[in-house]
Amino acid sequence: MLRVVGPPELGSSRRVCEGLDQVVFWDFDGTLALRPGMWRGCLSETLDEHQPGHDITPEDLRPFLRDGFPWHRPDIAHPELCEAEVWWQPIEALFTRAYQGVGLTEARARELARLARHRYIDPSIGWELYADTLPTLERLRAGGWQHVIVSNHVPELAGLVESLGLSDLIETVYSSAVTGYEKPHREAFEIPLRYCEFPRQVWMVGDNPVADVAGAEAVGIPAILVRSKTKLDIRQADNLNAVPSIIGDET
Repeated sequence: MLRVVGPPELGSSRRVCEGLDQVVFWDFDGTLALRPGMWRGCLSETLDEHQPGHDITPEDLRPFLRDGFPWHRPDIAHPELCEAEVWWQPIEALFTRAYQGVGLTEARARELARLARHRYIDPSIGWELYADTLPTLERLRAGGWQHVIVSNHVPELAGLVESLGLSDLIETVYSSAVTGYEKPHREAFEIPLRYCEFPRQVWMVGDNPVADVAGAEAVGIPAILVRSKTKLDIRQADNLNAVPSIIGDET
């Protein structure tokens, strides 16, 4: 059964994923799953549904979403935001400013911001797994590897993971909105390492060369960059199909 790390677990001595020996840490959005259009797409879809006839495009919203999320300042811890309603308050304010920036009144912008929040965490709208996600997770599991998600994401990430059918393959979910640390902050990786009791072998797989790869490597976790157009002199794969072979070649 999928186990979720929240404030009570982080504040206690209970072992959340104890006894794991070979573990792969996975980024979520852009690695295992995707929501086409991401945040601006969600805000645009909300307009389509609740403001018919508008002429606002996702690109019109883009400039207003370039700053303001916790992961834009990963060096700053935010343990004070580790409850869903508290975490979402500044995000809804960001959405409100974005809607105001494209010409909506403050009252209407606030209303749409709340609707956009609930749309984003609705697993039945927009979210999908990449075609290679399940086969790769299953192949690694058959080889003795266990899976943990370590992601800069929303408080409701575990619900998305479960709704997308990953519960039987994922041991634990560590969302930055719950732990209070954004990758590449050291604690974003060290928290799952501690609660997995420092597995004998551990890897990180993600699509961000800074947050996922550089962050993991900085704490001694070998990392693989996937689905990235950035070409670097590091372990890299166009998709997840090559991940088991890369891990197998080096372990």
